Amino acid sequence: MALIKDLPESPDFLMELAPATDGEIAVINLKSALQASWNRFWRDPARPGVAELIVEQEQLAAQYLGDLSALDRLETLVNQFIRADAESSRIALVQAQFASMTHRFAQARDHAAKAELLGAPSETISRLSLSIDQACGTHLDSVHEKRRRMCAESESLEDLVPLGSLLADLGEFTEADRTYRRALQVYQDVSPFAVAWVCFQLGALWGEVVPEPELNRAAQWYRKALDYLPCYVKARVHLAEIHSSCGRCGEAESLLVPVVNCGDPEVAWRLADVMNATGRFAEAEAQLQAARTGFEALLDKHELAFADHGAEFYAGSGGNPARAFELAQLNLANRPTLRAFEQAYATATAAGEANAASEILAAARSRWGATMAFRLSFLGVLLSEGAIT
Repeated sequence: MALIKDLPESPDFLMELAPATDGEIAVINLKSALQASWNRFWRDPARPGVAELIVEQEQLAAQYLGDLSALDRLETLVNQFIRADAESSRIALVQAQFASMTHRFAQARDHAAKAELLGAPSETISRLSLSIDQACGTHLDSVHEKRRRMCAESESLEDLVPLGSLLADLGEFTEADRTYRRALQVYQDVSPFAVAWVCFQLGALWGEVVPEPELNRAAQWYRKALDYLPCYVKARVHLAEIHSSCGRCGEAESLLVPVVNCGDPEVAWRLADVMNATGRFAEAEAQLQAARTGFEALLDKHELAFADHGAEFYAGSGGNPARAFELAQLNLANRPTLRAFEQAYATATAAGEANAASEILAAARSRWGATMAFRLSFLGVLLSEGAIT
């Protein structure tokens, strides 16, 4: 099925993107709109559309501003909404969306099924179910087919980006790149959030997903994301990691310090790494402790949502291989994606759990072995080289 049109391969394509609203102004507007939405909600929790709008706005706050307390506020919203409108399709759908945001995918499916029975729009349920399947690495052939069909019909950024993400998961990196860039080309709005999101995805694709990262290319996209949205915490963190890996610790620190109090413990973690690299060990230890405290607080409240990030932290600077393996196992059981298998295998090996590592590899080969993504993964490479059998 023809879908992605020819695009120039030159990085100059970045300069052809349409202008968007100033990122700092957009954030001010978001915060103001969010406060107004909450005020309306507290006056009348069942008011049509208000709870749903808050879910969208709080998701933006968490995704771009690193304000992870948004998840606690949404939990409050769900509880209040239940009291006001317990048996409607609206509350069931909001519950499904919140459960999906916090990676409680089994619960999300149950809530979505209830919402459908209570009359929620079938297209909304279909899109949510598709996102859950993709997040869990389930029924990917069907997801792939549906994503392509949706893109052929709409050719919108909202449909192209999930397809790009799926293609990246399947190991189709060049087509994923072209799909993301097509999303940028067709976007007609002036909001900087969506454009920054796509630029971030392109940075992650070339900086982390491909087998051989292209750091300069990734950094270019992260910088573009920050041009659109200077406060974009994840883009700052990922670009800071690239700077640190190249010995540019000053540039890394300048990206991290302004957002260290945002609420995302990964900022403190990466700042600790920079401080260690520059010999400021006492400061580094303080930041590392802040990161550890932050991760444990998030894991205590929303364990499934942060199991993978927690595992990454404890496998690295957090210095607790057993805890890393525990969290990676939890994440794998919840969403058996290839990436989750890779993390679980690596943490099992680091924790000295050789039998568990072998079982994880066997399960990964059984589930993913026929895919290009598996053959390109480090698990597939180890198998092909005979390093493990």
